[in-house]
Amino acid sequence: MDLRQAIAPKSDQLDFADLDGLPPQVYTITDVRENGTELAEQQPVNVSLAEFPRVWRPSKGMLRVMADNWGLDVSVWVGRRVELYGDPNVYFGKEKRGGTRISRLSHISSTKATLVNPRGGKGAYWTVKPLPDATPTPPEPTAEQVAACTDVAELKAMWRQSSPERQAQIVARVTALTEEPSA
Repeated sequence: MDLRQAIAPKSDQLDFADLDGLPPQVYTITDVRENGTELAEQQPVNVSLAEFPRVWRPSKGMLRVMADNWGLDVSVWVGRRVELYGDPNVYFGKEKRGGTRISRLSHISSTKATLVNPRGGKGAYWTVKPLPDATPTPPEPTAEQVAACTDVAELKAMWRQSSPERQAQIVARVTALTEEPSA
């Protein structure tokens, strides 16, 4: 039984409760649209995330951070990544309810501070750091590549990025290469 589903908030968006107590989470943006709900004044944008089933509705301050770093054309945001965390000190109106904050963004080259309007309307800066590019997973070697390889070190490297079936083929290939010929 997955207890996280049982205790998940009944909400149509990513909430503080989804991130509370977790380390920062990285999400890939798949779509950005105008929010058509009654909360559109406080949260005017719906951001769809590849790794989460509900939209994220960033606060205006977090939207300013993304716009300052990525520009105002939201179409270029698609495919970019954002690292979010739950901050228990975020106010919604006069109540401290917690909220989502950005710690790092992809597609920026250095740390950057953005002027945002926190509680009380006093100007303050929010700083984000670069989120390194995701390390692409190398493709699994083909059966033909394994059969043609004669370098045991290269085969061991192939083994680390292979499925169990391909690993068995690699073990057989290494055995064939290292066995002493019988006289």
